[in-house]
Amino acid sequence: QVQLVESGGGLVQPGGSLRLSCAASGFTFSSYAMRWYRQAPGKERELVAGIGSFGSNTNYADSVKDRFTISRDNAKNTVYLQMNSLKPDDTAVYLCNARRSDWRGPIDYWGQGTQVTVSS
Repeated sequence: QVQLVESGGGLVQPGGSLRLSCAASGFTFSSYAMRWYRQAPGKERELVAGIGSFGSNTNYADSVKDRFTISRDNAKNTVYLQMNSLKPDDTAVYLCNARRSDWRGPIDYWGQGTQVTVSS
């Protein structure tokens, strides 16, 4: 059974930090690129950061560059998102995504999400 379980969200003051984790099971984690998305009320889902299957390639949304860092530990089947200098605009549900493409097309798995609220 495929599972992606996010954790680490919460309430933080502007300028603060949080570290999100996404624990994967039920599939070959090291074969999948991993991404963090976020969705705020009334807004479209936004890609925040992505990392290749072996961690050598990363990409970030312009809005989080130099503040967020994505990383992964294939031995622990876990992907992380370190979020620093948080702003109220970062408030959203953060979702973990695993993606792999083969001859059938893309294969996507999603977690349930973890709420991040940035407020004083």
